[in-house]
Amino acid sequence: MARSFDVPTYFQSQIVTRIKEIRKQVDPLKRDLSPSSLDFGPIQFRLARHFGFCFGVENAIEIAYRALDENPGKRLFLLSEMIHNPRVNEDLQSRGIRFLRTTQGKQLIPFSELTPDDVVIIPAFGTSVEIEKELEHVGLDVRAYNTTCPFVEKVWKRSDHIGSQGFTVVVHGKRFHEETRATFSHAHEVTAVVVVRDLGEANTLASLIRGDRPMQDFFQLFEERYSGGFDPDRDLARIGVVNQTTMLASETTEIAGVLKLAMVDRYGELEFAEHFADTSDTLCYATNENQDATLALVEEALHLAIVIGGANSSNTSHLVEICAERVPTFFITGASQIHSAQKIEHFDLESRTQIISTEWLHYESPVSILLTAGASCPDILLDEVIRKVVSFFDDVRAVEEVLSDFSEAIS
Repeated sequence: MARSFDVPTYFQSQIVTRIKEIRKQVDPLKRDLSPSSLDFGPIQFRLARHFGFCFGVENAIEIAYRALDENPGKRLFLLSEMIHNPRVNEDLQSRGIRFLRTTQGKQLIPFSELTPDDVVIIPAFGTSVEIEKELEHVGLDVRAYNTTCPFVEKVWKRSDHIGSQGFTVVVHGKRFHEETRATFSHAHEVTAVVVVRDLGEANTLASLIRGDRPMQDFFQLFEERYSGGFDPDRDLARIGVVNQTTMLASETTEIAGVLKLAMVDRYGELEFAEHFADTSDTLCYATNENQDATLALVEEALHLAIVIGGANSSNTSHLVEICAERVPTFFITGASQIHSAQKIEHFDLESRTQIISTEWLHYESPVSILLTAGASCPDILLDEVIRKVVSFFDDVRAVEEVLSDFSEAIS
């Protein structure tokens, strides 16, 4: 999938886009996970090797802006947020695109108000079979501008394949996230489905499979997370694990390992392969790369981390979790939340609220900052954050000088 996309230039930046281009020239196969260092003198940034727009997001952006260009005068709608980034969604809305639903699935504009002349764009997360049928009933072509990520579709195809062989699909994801809702719906077309949120829930499911607790406990333990007609005695006898592509890939692997071991315990080494499908090839490469690059970066001695992305972005929240285990971490949507060297507004994952921290940049110079972003984040947002933070310091080096030194050092 080594292709380029037509992404609007105003999402690119002087600093970050150039850094990516330099890294690509030196390391086209992306094997070097070492961070990019920008030394402004009193302030130093360490950028993760991989961050920002992934293949699926660039694909979605190209299709959405093409829809605008190709349909002047028509009403254009997005089923919901195309990706979880406020800057991108706000830009699309400013150009006349309206959202039909919220990310939680609340209807904003009834489908009954749509006509066959309208254009509806399917977001990168995909959508459910039921919604596709509703839109087709109106007379809309849901394939014309379908921005569903190819890696999400890969999960659907794998689910369909193992489901047709009699395996139940276990989805590692957040039950009511758009992507998981879509994957759940597509998988349920052919087989039974259950969603596990984390390793704890996987261990609970494993205890049922092994027979450590009554199968009837399943319905209470996994309420609202299983498909209609689910029979745990029948449907937990053969399973395969796929994931919401924005989840921690390492956790998906752990979950698959826990459930595989449960099958070995129940059926024995010789028989478990008949009861557990290998689905490791469905993990998203971009999510993996971003997480691995962040893990490599947190090994360094740094003062703090800034992670940029939408507050409702699942893949970004996992980058925040990785960073927060090692250094004070601030999860922001952009430079506007950095008010001064004494005040920053950021999203707290635990309380799911915006909070304000003071004296967040109180370290003695040189201050070292880890900087990364989610897969839906435009380069320009990192550029703006770098410039905003640098403005709080005196006697900083010029951007061109910093970039020149970086290019020389990396080459």
